[in-house]
Amino acid sequence: MRILLIEDDPDMRGMMVKGLSEAGFVVDWAGDGHSGLRRAMARSYAIVVLDLMLPDITGGEICRTLRANRRRTPILMVTARDLIEDRVAGLESGADDYLPKPFDFREFLARVRALIRRDRIIKAGAIRIGDVEVDTEHRTVTRGRRVVPLTRTEYDIFEILAAQCGRTVRRETLLELVWQDTEPGSNKLDVTIRSLRRKIDAGEAAPLIHTVYGFGYVVRTEPEKTT
Repeated sequence: MRILLIEDDPDMRGMMVKGLSEAGFVVDWAGDGHSGLRRAMARSYAIVVLDLMLPDITGGEICRTLRANRRRTPILMVTARDLIEDRVAGLESGADDYLPKPFDFREFLARVRALIRRDRIIKAGAIRIGDVEVDTEHRTVTRGRRVVPLTRTEYDIFEILAAQCGRTVRRETLLELVWQDTEPGSNKLDVTIRSLRRKIDAGEAAPLIHTVYGFGYVVRTEPEKTT
């Protein structure tokens, strides 16, 4: 798969190109916004990794231009600016995810792969896990023959977990993606998860939503193995 990296810092760019290449990706890169935008418009990429602060045009401007031209390529924005206002602005400009610098490369790579998987699922139109089907086009969930009535927020949370089936999603990631919130004491996620369990798992022999204590949540069809 081919990735476009738009990053002006040569040291950061070199580290990211090296790591992505070792992970099996083909990486095209640009050191400024204008050349990066030309590359993004000229060919299809599995994902665009985009620095917010570039020497000529901002990453936000690039996002808005791509979306205005109906480019639906997943965009991961990376930046040293970590204020909530900056994250919200980046997401509202059209980015799909936002990762502040400095970051652990393992998390960066996981987010890249997650966005690519999510894009494939959306294009396919459905996520199927056991007897559950998530229709990503119409934003509906069914279990067996039962339609599960979800609020918009409940659907957003469940789709993220379902798209990462078998992988634990951190609490912080869910808060950022759904609410653009990083308050560690917020209980809004716990309330939503309890509601999802009542609607999706209640009365079922095989619950799907599991808590990974101290970390986050995971959707899986098999019970956790214990030793």
